[in-house]
Amino acid sequence: MTATIPVTIPIKNIQLDPGSLMTVRDVTWEQFEAILEEREAAGIRTRVAYFKGTLEIMSPLSIHERAHRIIGHIVTTLLDLQGRDWEDFGSTTFRKKAKQAGLEPDTCLYIKNAEKMRDRKRVDMSVDPPPDLAIEADVTSLTSLDIYKALEVPEVWIYTEEKFTINVLTDGKYVESSTSPNFPNLPILELIPQSVDRAFTEGSSKMLRDLRKQMN
Repeated sequence: MTATIPVTIPIKNIQLDPGSLMTVRDVTWEQFEAILEEREAAGIRTRVAYFKGTLEIMSPLSIHERAHRIIGHIVTTLLDLQGRDWEDFGSTTFRKKAKQAGLEPDTCLYIKNAEKMRDRKRVDMSVDPPPDLAIEADVTSLTSLDIYKALEVPEVWIYTEEKFTINVLTDGKYVESSTSPNFPNLPILELIPQSVDRAFTEGSSKMLRDLRKQMN
């Protein structure tokens, strides 16, 4: 469900069914930041995205949450097997006022910049880098790569039941790639969807144990 509402409605009064998406237009940056503060104070669990005056508020389905968390576990397992550091920033709110863009990834990680971000409890994109990898499971909504481009996230994975894509920021735009810059020596394009399918049929724990054995 997609709806357009006036921005005068308090965020705490908005109730979305799982899988629902609400679009709010003509929202100023100041209103966007006020909505984030109100949502945090009220403890509301929704996902938001903002780009040039348009705000989306989404309540994810359980299948949406499971898919991206499974992929996140796969990524951290691979990084651990390679002896590489990582920091999981989950669905942290990333925003740039200058670009009028804000987004909460389904899951994101710092890998190359893990050491720099290790002690961060909040992200300030005026001084902090974007996450090295963002993961989206677009079961209930469509991810806008325009927002990720504005935030300059170098690599975005998008998973749906029909397709998995690796999107790499190249010369200011995203290009679908057959390889992952974060995992150049692994067949990520095939490995991720196959592993997610196995998690849903055999269980996440078994899939991850088998993945460790396979990689070793």
